[in-house]
Amino acid sequence: MSATEEPTKLYAAREPVFPKRVSGTFRNLKWIVMIITLGIYYVTPWIRWDRGPALPDQAVLIDMANRRFFFFWIEIWPHEFYFVAGLLIMAGLGLFLFTSALGRVWCGYSCPQTVWTDLFFAVERWIEGDRNARLRLWKADWDTKKIRLRITKYLAWLLIAIATGGAWVFYFADAPTLLVDLVTGQAPFIAYSTIGILTATTFVFGGFMREQVCIYMCPWPRIQAAMMDEHTITVAYRDWRGEPRGKGKAREDLGDCIDCNACVNVCPVGIDIRDGQQLECITCALCIDACDDIMAKVGKERGLIDYLALTDEENERAGNEKVNIWKHIFRPRTILYTTLWSAIGVALVVLLFIRSEIDVTVAPVRNPQFVTMSDGAIRNTYDLRLRNMSHSDTTFHISLTSDEVLQVGLEGTELLTVDVPADTLHLQRVYVIARPGTDAADGDRTDFRFWVEDLQSDARTFQDTTFIGRDVQ
Repeated sequence: MSATEEPTKLYAAREPVFPKRVSGTFRNLKWIVMIITLGIYYVTPWIRWDRGPALPDQAVLIDMANRRFFFFWIEIWPHEFYFVAGLLIMAGLGLFLFTSALGRVWCGYSCPQTVWTDLFFAVERWIEGDRNARLRLWKADWDTKKIRLRITKYLAWLLIAIATGGAWVFYFADAPTLLVDLVTGQAPFIAYSTIGILTATTFVFGGFMREQVCIYMCPWPRIQAAMMDEHTITVAYRDWRGEPRGKGKAREDLGDCIDCNACVNVCPVGIDIRDGQQLECITCALCIDACDDIMAKVGKERGLIDYLALTDEENERAGNEKVNIWKHIFRPRTILYTTLWSAIGVALVVLLFIRSEIDVTVAPVRNPQFVTMSDGAIRNTYDLRLRNMSHSDTTFHISLTSDEVLQVGLEGTELLTVDVPADTLHLQRVYVIARPGTDAADGDRTDFRFWVEDLQSDARTFQDTTFIGRDVQ
Protein backbone atom coordinates (compact mmCIF):
# COMPACT_ATOMS: atom_id res chain seq x y z
CA MET A 1 0.00 0.00 0.00
CA SER A 2 1.40 3.38 -0.97
CA ALA A 3 1.66 6.25 1.46
CA THR A 4 -1.15 8.12 -0.31
CA GLU A 5 -3.49 5.15 -0.70
CA GLU A 6 -6.33 5.03 1.84
CA PRO A 7 -6.78 1.78 3.79
CA THR A 8 -9.73 -0.43 2.91
CA LYS A 9 -12.69 0.13 5.19
CA LEU A 10 -14.02 -3.08 6.70
CA TYR A 11 -17.06 -1.45 8.25
CA ALA A 12 -19.24 1.37 7.01
CA ALA A 13 -21.25 3.60 9.32
CA ARG A 14 -24.97 2.86 9.21
CA GLU A 15 -27.03 4.86 6.78
CA PRO A 16 -30.51 5.32 8.28
CA VAL A 17 -33.32 3.71 6.31
CA PHE A 18 -36.71 5.41 5.98
CA PRO A 19 -39.06 2.94 4.26
CA LYS A 20 -42.06 4.42 2.51
CA ARG A 21 -45.57 3.30 3.35
CA VAL A 22 -46.86 0.76 0.84
CA SER A 23 -50.06 -1.19 0.40
CA GLY A 24 -50.72 -4.47 -1.34
CA THR A 25 -51.06 -8.20 -0.90
CA PHE A 26 -47.76 -8.82 0.88
CA ARG A 27 -48.02 -5.74 3.07
CA ASN A 28 -51.46 -6.93 4.19
CA LEU A 29 -50.03 -10.38 4.86
CA LYS A 30 -47.32 -8.84 7.03
CA TRP A 31 -49.97 -6.92 8.99
CA ILE A 32 -51.90 -10.13 9.58
CA VAL A 33 -48.79 -12.03 10.71
CA MET A 34 -47.79 -9.15 13.01
CA ILE A 35 -51.21 -8.97 14.66
CA ILE A 36 -51.38 -12.74 15.17
CA THR A 37 -47.83 -13.20 16.49
CA LEU A 38 -47.89 -10.17 18.78
CA GLY A 39 -51.37 -11.13 19.98
CA ILE A 40 -50.17 -14.62 20.87
CA TYR A 41 -47.08 -13.28 22.61
CA TYR A 42 -48.80 -10.63 24.73
CA VAL A 43 -52.08 -12.44 25.50
CA THR A 44 -51.03 -16.07 26.08
CA PRO A 45 -49.76 -15.65 29.70
CA TRP A 46 -53.17 -14.31 30.73
CA ILE A 47 -55.18 -17.29 29.51
CA ARG A 48 -56.49 -19.30 32.45
CA TRP A 49 -56.76 -23.10 32.59
CA ASP A 50 -58.30 -24.98 35.53
CA ARG A 51 -56.07 -27.88 36.64
CA GLY A 52 -57.45 -28.28 40.13
CA PRO A 53 -56.25 -26.96 43.50
CA ALA A 54 -52.76 -28.50 43.37
CA LEU A 55 -51.57 -26.91 40.10
CA PRO A 56 -51.35 -23.39 38.64
CA ASP A 57 -54.28 -22.08 36.60
CA GLN A 58 -52.13 -20.55 33.86
CA ALA A 59 -52.64 -22.16 30.45
CA VAL A 60 -49.01 -21.75 29.35
CA LEU A 61 -46.42 -21.72 32.12
CA ILE A 62 -42.73 -22.59 32.37
CA ASP A 63 -42.49 -23.53 36.04
CA MET A 64 -38.74 -23.36 36.66
CA ALA A 65 -39.08 -23.89 40.42
CA ASN A 66 -40.80 -27.26 39.97
CA ARG A 67 -39.10 -28.00 36.64
CA ARG A 68 -42.29 -28.46 34.70
CA PHE A 69 -43.88 -27.01 31.59
CA PHE A 70 -47.64 -26.52 31.26
CA PHE A 71 -49.34 -26.04 27.91
CA PHE A 72 -53.12 -26.08 28.28
CA TRP A 73 -53.97 -29.74 29.04
CA ILE A 74 -50.39 -30.94 28.52
CA GLU A 75 -47.93 -31.19 31.42
CA ILE A 76 -44.27 -31.93 30.66
CA TRP A 77 -42.06 -33.23 33.50
CA PRO A 78 -38.24 -33.03 33.63
CA HIS A 79 -37.77 -36.67 32.60
CA GLU A 80 -39.89 -35.98 29.51
CA PHE A 81 -37.47 -33.47 28.04
CA TYR A 82 -37.54 -35.48 24.83
CA PHE A 83 -40.80 -33.67 24.04
CA VAL A 84 -38.97 -30.33 24.15
CA ALA A 85 -36.09 -31.78 22.10
CA GLY A 86 -38.60 -33.09 19.55
CA LEU A 87 -40.26 -29.69 19.25
CA LEU A 88 -36.87 -28.02 18.75
CA ILE A 89 -35.99 -30.52 16.02
CA MET A 90 -39.36 -29.86 14.37
CA ALA A 91 -38.68 -26.12 14.52
CA GLY A 92 -35.31 -26.62 12.85
CA LEU A 93 -36.73 -28.87 10.14
CA GLY A 94 -39.58 -26.42 9.61
CA LEU A 95 -37.07 -23.63 9.10
CA PHE A 96 -35.14 -25.80 6.62
CA LEU A 97 -38.39 -26.66 4.82
CA PHE A 98 -39.62 -23.09 4.41
CA THR A 99 -36.17 -21.82 3.46
CA SER A 100 -35.63 -24.48 0.80
CA ALA A 101 -39.08 -23.79 -0.63
CA LEU A 102 -39.52 -20.02 -0.18
CA GLY A 103 -36.15 -18.59 0.80
CA ARG A 104 -36.01 -16.31 3.83
CA VAL A 105 -39.77 -16.22 4.27
CA TRP A 106 -39.30 -16.67 8.04
CA CYS A 107 -37.09 -13.58 8.14
CA GLY A 108 -39.50 -11.53 6.08
CA TYR A 109 -42.67 -12.28 8.03
CA SER A 110 -42.29 -14.09 11.37
CA CYS A 111 -38.85 -13.39 12.82
CA PRO A 112 -39.22 -11.44 16.10
CA GLN A 113 -36.68 -8.89 14.90
CA THR A 114 -38.74 -8.31 11.76
CA VAL A 115 -42.07 -8.17 13.60
CA TRP A 116 -40.95 -5.67 16.25
CA THR A 117 -38.98 -3.56 13.76
CA ASP A 118 -42.10 -3.42 11.57
CA LEU A 119 -44.10 -2.30 14.60
CA PHE A 120 -41.52 0.39 15.40
CA PHE A 121 -41.63 1.56 11.77
CA ALA A 122 -45.43 1.87 11.99
CA VAL A 123 -45.17 3.95 15.17
CA GLU A 124 -42.49 6.12 13.58
CA ARG A 125 -44.68 6.81 10.51
CA TRP A 126 -47.66 7.57 12.71
CA ILE A 127 -45.74 10.18 14.71
CA GLU A 128 -43.27 11.65 12.20
CA GLY A 129 -44.98 11.01 8.87
CA ASP A 130 -44.07 9.01 5.78
CA ARG A 131 -40.66 8.69 4.14
CA ASN A 132 -40.23 12.26 2.82
CA ALA A 133 -41.37 13.83 6.10
CA ARG A 134 -38.98 11.64 8.09
CA LEU A 135 -36.11 12.45 5.74
CA ARG A 136 -36.72 16.17 6.14
CA LEU A 137 -36.93 15.78 9.91
CA TRP A 138 -33.68 13.80 9.96
CA LYS A 139 -31.82 16.53 8.07
CA ALA A 140 -33.46 19.42 9.90
CA ASP A 141 -31.76 21.34 12.69
CA TRP A 142 -32.83 20.62 16.22
CA ASP A 143 -35.81 22.75 17.17
CA THR A 144 -38.89 22.47 19.36
CA LYS A 145 -40.82 20.43 16.80
CA LYS A 146 -38.03 17.94 16.19
CA ILE A 147 -37.41 17.48 19.92
CA ARG A 148 -41.13 17.01 20.58
CA LEU A 149 -41.54 14.41 17.83
CA ARG A 150 -38.42 12.52 18.87
CA ILE A 151 -39.42 12.39 22.53
CA THR A 152 -42.93 11.25 21.59
CA LYS A 153 -41.54 8.52 19.34
CA TYR A 154 -39.02 7.31 21.90
CA LEU A 155 -41.66 7.18 24.63
CA ALA A 156 -43.93 5.10 22.37
CA TRP A 157 -41.03 2.76 21.58
CA LEU A 158 -40.19 2.51 25.27
CA LEU A 159 -43.75 1.52 26.18
CA ILE A 160 -43.68 -1.23 23.53
CA ALA A 161 -40.27 -2.40 24.79
CA ILE A 162 -41.47 -2.52 28.42
CA ALA A 163 -44.57 -4.47 27.40
CA THR A 164 -42.34 -6.87 25.48
CA GLY A 165 -40.01 -7.53 28.40
CA GLY A 166 -42.90 -7.72 30.84
CA ALA A 167 -44.81 -10.22 28.75
CA TRP A 168 -41.81 -12.56 28.68
CA VAL A 169 -41.49 -12.89 32.45
CA PHE A 170 -45.21 -13.65 32.76
CA TYR A 171 -44.53 -17.00 31.07
CA PHE A 172 -42.46 -18.07 34.09
CA ALA A 173 -44.87 -17.23 36.93
CA ASP A 174 -48.57 -16.75 37.54
CA ALA A 175 -49.20 -13.60 35.49
CA PRO A 176 -51.79 -11.79 37.70
CA THR A 177 -49.80 -12.47 40.87
CA LEU A 178 -46.50 -11.41 39.29
CA LEU A 179 -48.04 -8.22 37.92
CA VAL A 180 -49.16 -7.19 41.41
CA ASP A 181 -45.71 -8.02 42.80
CA LEU A 182 -44.01 -6.00 40.05
CA VAL A 183 -46.16 -2.95 40.70
CA THR A 184 -45.79 -3.15 44.48
CA GLY A 185 -42.04 -3.78 44.34
CA GLN A 186 -42.28 -7.30 45.80
CA ALA A 187 -41.22 -9.25 42.72
CA PRO A 188 -37.83 -11.02 42.76
CA PHE A 189 -34.80 -9.19 41.39
CA ILE A 190 -34.53 -11.62 38.46
CA ALA A 191 -37.93 -10.46 37.21
CA TYR A 192 -36.94 -6.78 37.20
CA SER A 193 -33.53 -7.48 35.67
CA THR A 194 -35.04 -9.64 32.91
CA ILE A 195 -37.60 -6.97 32.06
CA GLY A 196 -34.84 -4.37 32.04
CA ILE A 197 -32.59 -6.36 29.70
CA LEU A 198 -35.40 -7.25 27.29
CA THR A 199 -36.71 -3.69 27.34
CA ALA A 200 -33.27 -2.34 26.44
CA THR A 201 -32.64 -4.87 23.68
CA THR A 202 -36.09 -4.40 22.15
CA PHE A 203 -35.72 -0.62 22.23
CA VAL A 204 -32.25 -0.66 20.67
CA PHE A 205 -32.73 -3.52 18.19
CA GLY A 206 -36.14 -2.41 16.94
CA GLY A 207 -35.60 1.32 17.10
CA PHE A 208 -31.99 1.90 16.10
CA MET A 209 -30.10 -1.17 14.88
CA ARG A 210 -32.96 -2.64 12.83
CA GLU A 211 -31.56 -4.11 9.62
CA GLN A 212 -28.06 -4.29 11.11
CA VAL A 213 -29.24 -7.04 13.44
CA CYS A 214 -30.16 -9.09 10.37
CA ILE A 215 -27.02 -8.24 8.43
CA TYR A 216 -24.30 -8.38 11.09
CA MET A 217 -25.67 -10.26 14.11
CA CYS A 218 -27.93 -13.00 12.73
CA PRO A 219 -26.16 -16.11 11.38
CA TRP A 220 -29.11 -17.24 9.27
CA PRO A 221 -28.30 -15.16 6.13
CA ARG A 222 -25.00 -17.08 5.92
CA ILE A 223 -26.55 -20.46 6.64
CA GLN A 224 -29.49 -20.15 4.28
CA ALA A 225 -27.34 -20.69 1.19
CA ALA A 226 -27.01 -24.37 2.15
CA MET A 227 -30.81 -24.65 2.29
CA MET A 228 -31.48 -23.07 -1.12
CA ASP A 229 -31.01 -24.29 -4.67
CA GLU A 230 -31.99 -23.21 -8.18
CA HIS A 231 -35.63 -24.20 -7.53
CA THR A 232 -36.01 -22.16 -4.34
CA ILE A 233 -38.52 -19.34 -4.73
CA THR A 234 -37.28 -15.94 -3.60
CA VAL A 235 -37.92 -12.29 -4.40
CA ALA A 236 -36.20 -11.37 -7.66
CA TYR A 237 -36.21 -8.79 -10.45
CA ARG A 238 -36.96 -9.84 -14.03
CA ASP A 239 -34.04 -7.96 -15.53
CA TRP A 240 -34.61 -9.62 -18.91
CA ARG A 241 -37.91 -7.78 -19.00
CA GLY A 242 -37.02 -4.57 -17.14
CA GLU A 243 -33.66 -3.66 -18.71
CA PRO A 244 -32.53 -1.33 -20.00
CA ARG A 245 -34.44 0.83 -17.55
CA GLY A 246 -35.29 4.46 -18.21
CA LYS A 247 -37.70 7.22 -17.39
CA GLY A 248 -39.91 9.18 -19.70
CA LYS A 249 -42.15 8.00 -22.49
CA ALA A 250 -42.05 4.37 -23.50
CA ARG A 251 -39.48 3.61 -26.16
CA GLU A 252 -38.77 0.39 -27.95
CA ASP A 253 -35.19 0.38 -26.69
CA LEU A 254 -36.25 0.51 -23.02
CA GLY A 255 -37.48 -2.23 -20.75
CA ASP A 256 -40.49 -2.09 -18.43
CA CYS A 257 -38.57 -0.63 -15.47
CA ILE A 258 -39.10 3.14 -15.41
CA ASP A 259 -36.39 3.60 -12.75
CA CYS A 260 -38.81 5.17 -10.29
CA ASN A 261 -37.00 3.65 -7.26
CA ALA A 262 -40.31 2.72 -5.65
CA CYS A 263 -38.90 -0.74 -4.84
CA VAL A 264 -35.90 0.87 -3.13
CA ASN A 265 -37.94 3.40 -1.17
CA VAL A 266 -40.13 0.75 0.50
CA CYS A 267 -37.31 -1.68 1.35
CA PRO A 268 -36.86 -2.00 5.14
CA VAL A 269 -33.17 -2.89 4.72
CA GLY A 270 -32.43 -0.22 2.11
CA ILE A 271 -31.25 -2.36 -0.80
CA ASP A 272 -32.03 -2.27 -4.52
CA ILE A 273 -33.53 -5.62 -5.50
CA ARG A 274 -32.63 -4.86 -9.13
CA ASP A 275 -28.98 -5.50 -8.25
CA GLY A 276 -29.76 -9.22 -7.86
CA GLN A 277 -29.98 -11.52 -4.86
CA GLN A 278 -28.27 -10.04 -1.82
CA LEU A 279 -27.47 -11.21 1.69
CA GLU A 280 -29.38 -8.27 3.16
CA CYS A 281 -32.70 -9.16 1.48
CA ILE A 282 -35.22 -10.68 3.92
CA THR A 283 -37.75 -11.47 1.13
CA CYS A 284 -40.52 -9.44 2.76
CA ALA A 285 -41.88 -8.79 -0.78
CA LEU A 286 -42.80 -5.15 -0.11
CA CYS A 287 -40.88 -4.27 -3.27
CA ILE A 288 -43.32 -6.51 -5.18
CA ASP A 289 -46.27 -4.50 -3.88
CA ALA A 290 -44.57 -1.22 -4.76
CA CYS A 291 -43.56 -2.31 -8.26
CA ASP A 292 -46.95 -3.87 -9.05
CA ASP A 293 -48.62 -0.60 -8.09
CA ILE A 294 -46.34 1.35 -10.47
CA MET A 295 -46.81 -1.15 -13.29
CA ALA A 296 -50.58 -0.85 -12.95
CA LYS A 297 -50.34 2.96 -13.13
CA VAL A 298 -48.20 2.96 -16.29
CA GLY A 299 -50.28 0.25 -17.95
CA LYS A 300 -47.72 -2.56 -17.90
CA GLU A 301 -47.91 -6.16 -16.80
CA ARG A 302 -47.41 -6.81 -13.10
CA GLY A 303 -44.67 -9.11 -11.88
CA LEU A 304 -41.56 -7.17 -12.91
CA ILE A 305 -40.45 -7.94 -9.36
CA ASP A 306 -41.88 -11.21 -8.16
CA TYR A 307 -41.31 -14.47 -6.30
CA LEU A 308 -39.10 -16.43 -8.71
CA ALA A 309 -36.73 -19.36 -8.88
CA LEU A 310 -33.40 -19.21 -10.70
CA THR A 311 -34.66 -21.75 -13.21
CA ASP A 312 -37.48 -19.38 -14.19
CA GLU A 313 -35.06 -16.99 -15.88
CA GLU A 314 -33.84 -19.50 -18.44
CA ASN A 315 -37.36 -20.73 -19.03
CA GLU A 316 -38.85 -17.25 -19.54
CA ARG A 317 -35.96 -16.01 -21.66
CA ALA A 318 -36.69 -18.94 -23.99
CA GLY A 319 -40.25 -17.69 -24.31
CA ASN A 320 -41.84 -20.60 -22.48
CA GLU A 321 -44.82 -20.33 -20.18
CA LYS A 322 -44.24 -19.55 -16.52
CA VAL A 323 -43.64 -22.59 -14.35
CA ASN A 324 -46.37 -23.30 -11.84
CA ILE A 325 -45.18 -22.18 -8.41
CA TRP A 326 -46.26 -25.47 -6.84
CA LYS A 327 -43.76 -27.37 -8.99
CA HIS A 328 -41.00 -25.41 -7.30
CA ILE A 329 -42.40 -26.00 -3.83
CA PHE A 330 -43.15 -29.72 -4.08
CA ARG A 331 -39.89 -31.38 -5.06
CA PRO A 332 -37.85 -34.23 -3.50
CA ARG A 333 -35.97 -31.98 -1.09
CA THR A 334 -39.04 -30.29 0.39
CA ILE A 335 -40.97 -33.56 0.43
CA LEU A 336 -38.16 -35.15 2.45
CA TYR A 337 -38.19 -32.28 4.96
CA THR A 338 -41.98 -32.49 5.20
CA THR A 339 -41.85 -36.25 5.76
CA LEU A 340 -39.26 -35.97 8.53
CA TRP A 341 -41.12 -33.07 10.14
CA SER A 342 -44.42 -34.96 10.04
CA ALA A 343 -42.87 -38.18 11.34
CA ILE A 344 -41.43 -36.45 14.40
CA GLY A 345 -44.73 -34.67 15.01
CA VAL A 346 -46.72 -37.89 14.82
CA ALA A 347 -44.23 -39.65 17.10
CA LEU A 348 -44.54 -36.90 19.72
CA VAL A 349 -48.34 -37.05 19.60
CA VAL A 350 -48.30 -40.84 19.97
CA LEU A 351 -45.85 -40.64 22.90
CA LEU A 352 -48.02 -37.99 24.50
CA PHE A 353 -51.10 -40.20 24.45
CA ILE A 354 -49.46 -43.48 25.43
CA ARG A 355 -47.32 -42.13 28.28
CA SER A 356 -48.14 -43.42 31.73
CA GLU A 357 -49.22 -41.15 34.58
CA ILE A 358 -46.79 -42.92 36.88
CA ASP A 359 -43.03 -43.17 36.61
CA VAL A 360 -40.24 -44.62 38.69
CA THR A 361 -36.47 -44.24 38.71
CA VAL A 362 -34.20 -46.45 40.82
CA ALA A 363 -30.90 -45.38 42.36
CA PRO A 364 -29.00 -48.18 44.18
CA VAL A 365 -27.32 -47.07 47.42
CA ARG A 366 -23.81 -48.55 47.14
CA ASN A 367 -22.20 -47.26 50.31
CA PRO A 368 -21.92 -49.98 51.47
CA GLN A 369 -22.65 -52.21 48.49
CA PHE A 370 -24.53 -54.68 50.70
CA VAL A 371 -25.25 -55.39 54.36
CA THR A 372 -24.95 -58.86 55.95
CA MET A 373 -27.87 -59.47 58.33
CA SER A 374 -27.60 -61.40 61.64
CA ASP A 375 -29.11 -64.51 60.04
CA GLY A 376 -26.67 -64.39 57.10
CA ALA A 377 -29.08 -62.78 54.67
CA ILE A 378 -27.78 -60.11 52.26
CA ARG A 379 -29.56 -56.77 52.02
CA ASN A 380 -29.28 -54.08 49.32
CA THR A 381 -30.71 -50.56 49.61
CA TYR A 382 -32.39 -48.60 46.82
CA ASP A 383 -33.88 -45.11 46.53
CA LEU A 384 -37.02 -45.10 44.41
CA ARG A 385 -38.33 -41.83 42.98
CA LEU A 386 -42.03 -42.27 42.43
CA ARG A 387 -43.76 -39.72 40.19
CA ASN A 388 -47.50 -39.33 40.40
CA MET A 389 -48.37 -37.31 37.28
CA SER A 390 -52.12 -37.62 37.80
CA HIS A 391 -54.23 -34.91 39.42
CA SER A 392 -55.32 -37.05 42.37
CA ASP A 393 -53.60 -38.72 45.32
CA THR A 394 -52.48 -42.24 44.43
CA THR A 395 -51.47 -45.38 46.31
CA PHE A 396 -48.60 -47.26 44.68
CA HIS A 397 -47.86 -50.96 45.23
CA ILE A 398 -44.18 -51.94 44.96
CA SER A 399 -43.10 -55.44 43.95
CA LEU A 400 -40.27 -57.13 42.08
CA THR A 401 -39.62 -60.00 39.71
CA SER A 402 -36.41 -62.00 39.43
CA ASP A 403 -35.09 -65.44 38.51
CA GLU A 404 -33.74 -65.62 42.06
CA VAL A 405 -35.59 -65.51 45.40
CA LEU A 406 -35.63 -61.89 46.59
CA GLN A 407 -37.81 -60.11 49.11
CA VAL A 408 -38.72 -56.41 49.03
CA GLY A 409 -39.68 -54.16 51.93
CA LEU A 410 -39.94 -50.47 52.75
CA GLU A 411 -37.95 -48.55 55.29
CA GLY A 412 -39.08 -49.48 58.78
CA THR A 413 -41.97 -51.66 57.60
CA GLU A 414 -42.82 -54.68 55.53
CA LEU A 415 -45.77 -52.89 53.86
CA LEU A 416 -45.38 -52.66 50.09
CA THR A 417 -47.68 -49.66 49.43
CA VAL A 418 -46.81 -45.98 49.32
CA ASP A 419 -49.19 -43.00 49.19
CA VAL A 420 -48.02 -40.28 46.79
CA PRO A 421 -49.87 -36.93 46.59
CA ALA A 422 -51.10 -35.62 43.24
CA ASP A 423 -48.55 -34.10 40.85
CA THR A 424 -45.57 -34.76 43.09
CA LEU A 425 -42.30 -36.65 43.13
CA HIS A 426 -41.87 -38.89 46.20
CA LEU A 427 -38.52 -40.32 47.33
CA GLN A 428 -38.88 -43.74 48.96
CA ARG A 429 -36.10 -45.94 50.39
CA VAL A 430 -36.61 -49.64 49.70
CA TYR A 431 -34.71 -52.72 50.96
CA VAL A 432 -34.25 -55.93 48.97
CA ILE A 433 -33.13 -59.04 50.86
CA ALA A 434 -31.74 -62.38 49.64
CA ARG A 435 -32.06 -65.26 52.10
CA PRO A 436 -28.83 -67.05 53.15
CA GLY A 437 -27.82 -69.95 50.97
CA THR A 438 -29.45 -68.61 47.80
CA ASP A 439 -27.55 -67.85 44.62
CA ALA A 440 -28.49 -64.18 44.92
CA ALA A 441 -26.96 -63.94 48.43
CA ASP A 442 -23.84 -65.99 47.80
CA GLY A 443 -23.25 -64.99 44.19
CA ASP A 444 -22.02 -61.87 42.40
CA ARG A 445 -24.77 -59.85 40.70
CA THR A 446 -28.44 -60.67 40.14
CA ASP A 447 -30.63 -58.72 37.74
CA PHE A 448 -34.18 -58.02 38.79
CA ARG A 449 -37.03 -55.62 38.04
CA PHE A 450 -38.95 -53.24 40.29
CA TRP A 451 -42.66 -52.99 39.49
CA VAL A 452 -44.82 -50.05 40.58
CA GLU A 453 -48.60 -50.35 40.23
CA ASP A 454 -51.29 -47.70 40.66
CA LEU A 455 -53.93 -49.46 42.77
CA GLN A 456 -56.65 -47.07 41.56
CA SER A 457 -56.13 -47.28 37.80
CA ASP A 458 -54.12 -50.54 37.56
CA ALA A 459 -51.47 -48.70 35.54
CA ARG A 460 -48.01 -50.26 35.89
CA THR A 461 -44.44 -49.29 35.18
CA PHE A 462 -41.06 -50.88 35.88
CA GLN A 463 -37.35 -50.22 36.24
CA ASP A 464 -34.53 -52.76 35.93
CA THR A 465 -31.62 -52.81 38.37
CA THR A 466 -29.06 -55.17 39.97
CA PHE A 467 -28.73 -56.93 43.35
CA ILE A 468 -25.19 -57.24 44.76
CA GLY A 469 -24.23 -60.47 46.53
CA ARG A 470 -21.38 -61.21 48.94
CA ASP A 471 -19.20 -62.66 46.16
CA VAL A 472 -19.02 -59.34 44.26
CA GLN A 473 -15.53 -58.54 42.98
